[in-house]
Amino acid sequence: MNWQLILESLGPIAIGAVTGTIPLTLASFALGLVIAVALALARISGIRWLSGLARAYISAIRGTPLLVQLFVIFYGMPQIGITLDPWPSAIIALSMNVGGYAAEIIRASILSIPRGQWEAASMIGMSRGQSLWRIVLPQAARVSVPPLSNTFISLVKDTSLCSVILFTELFRVAQRIAAPSGEFLTIYIVAAAVYWVICLVLAAGQDRLEKKLDRYAV
Repeated sequence: MNWQLILESLGPIAIGAVTGTIPLTLASFALGLVIAVALALARISGIRWLSGLARAYISAIRGTPLLVQLFVIFYGMPQIGITLDPWPSAIIALSMNVGGYAAEIIRASILSIPRGQWEAASMIGMSRGQSLWRIVLPQAARVSVPPLSNTFISLVKDTSLCSVILFTELFRVAQRIAAPSGEFLTIYIVAAAVYWVICLVLAAGQDRLEKKLDRYAV
């Protein structure tokens, strides 16, 4: 192992994580959750055509690789006159992907809330919309924390795919360092270690959040 190269590459790779990987993960996950909630509500809306559209979207996202989705947006869209820079392309692809997977998590969480909660809200004069936002969704959010946290951690690793569309994140920085030096094994081990540390921190945060939410569980 070239320890001098490891020390020299660790700083730039960590900076790539802070300036690229982490912001991309946060932005994509936030937008993905918005998409996921909309899809989940469409699935349980009872409106056949709306539920069908949501089902088709989820099926398409879950049935195609993220790498292909990235290529369609970054390399394919210019064919129809829509050219996007790597940053928005990465956010769009990752957000759509998160939305497709997280939608089923949120839908299952909503359906796990006992029907009596809806009925109790209705008895005190709440509409269906008020019952959903004030009673059901807060409880569903607590139920969905563990699987959504796992999705968030997976998203951190999925951002590495954005290097193929020239987005500068952790893995892209590692590629740039490894190319001239030829030390691919060493540099990629350093990159893997940085991903591992990030995921360990997030996993610890997930555990603390789950324990905190358990205090309020009925």
